[in-house]
Amino acid sequence: MTPSGTSDEQVAASILAGLGGVENIDEIDPCTTRLRSLVKDPSLVDAALLRRAGVFGVMINGRVVQVVVGPRVDTIASDLAELM
Repeated sequence: MTPSGTSDEQVAASILAGLGGVENIDEIDPCTTRLRSLVKDPSLVDAALLRRAGVFGVMINGRVVQVVVGPRVDTIASDLAELM
């Protein structure tokens, strides 16, 4: 569920910002309905920004951040790859 009028590209850009930017991401992979990422500095992750992007949930465990985006995960992951 994304805010009305928000494209997958805009969601991807917001997720990238919410994860602390390109420099903070070691890995990011789509998995069923989630983006699983390994970040360098978890303190740079902005869970509130990620939620405002319209994601279903955010789970942070150490350096691993899972962003639940739903069935559009592959499209959003492709858009993220282009931004990175």
